[in-house]
Amino acid sequence: MNTADLQAKALHLDTLHHGSRILVLANAWDAASARIFEVAGSRAIGTTSAGIANTLGRADGQRIGRYQMLEVVKRIANVVSIPVTADMEAGYGDTPEAVADTARAVMEAGAVGMNLEDASCTEKNVLADIALQIERIKAIREAAATAGIAFVLNARTDVFLRAVGEPATRLDHAIRRANAYRQAGADCLFVPGVTDRELIHRLAKDITGPINILAVAGSPPVAELEKLGVARVSVGSGPMRAAMGFTRHVAKELLETGAYSAFTERAIPF
Repeated sequence: MNTADLQAKALHLDTLHHGSRILVLANAWDAASARIFEVAGSRAIGTTSAGIANTLGRADGQRIGRYQMLEVVKRIANVVSIPVTADMEAGYGDTPEAVADTARAVMEAGAVGMNLEDASCTEKNVLADIALQIERIKAIREAAATAGIAFVLNARTDVFLRAVGEPATRLDHAIRRANAYRQAGADCLFVPGVTDRELIHRLAKDITGPINILAVAGSPPVAELEKLGVARVSVGSGPMRAAMGFTRHVAKELLETGAYSAFTERAIPF
């Protein structure tokens, strides 16, 4: 894909964060799931790091390499016509230079955005130093500017997801980090681990850019998230895990009863 095509998709993806409609981002784990989401009407595709890692027999948390992840991102980008944003976890590198290399590789794979989280992949309930994370974000911005692509960076803070600090301090902590990331150049601010309506409203009100909420059991429906001021809702590994749950149901029916209805009644055509 040439630079002009990537730039057009990047600009379109950015625009989707600022429209009157919330961006509902389906998260794919392979080319087939990406095409299913596109045909169903998705306006953009996100990848799921957990989903991709699981299909390769590994757990989430950078337990596969950068280029193993990007091989799948590239396959996904090659089969859809809509913008793709890649879940690149903590950036596959500690230094700003290494994270910028990841961003360049994401663009080379045909994606026009990426997630960058601030949680440690090696230490439980530990977040990256804010100053270092800011330098990583700035390095990604510089790499994108050099490439001539309006790369959409979704900066994630795991204050709530990792339950960092005392509960009473988490909202202010998440807002402080998100606003620092926004000032450094992030396009969207991702705060997973929040389902409470009042907390979501506060995040949308006090964070100075578009926010992304992760949909899980107990989350407000999309229409309500839109009213609360959320710009983007994503589903992470949920659809992949649901597909695996259905696969388990197929296996139990087939191997325990010898019946075929589970997979014959819901199979899509060849």
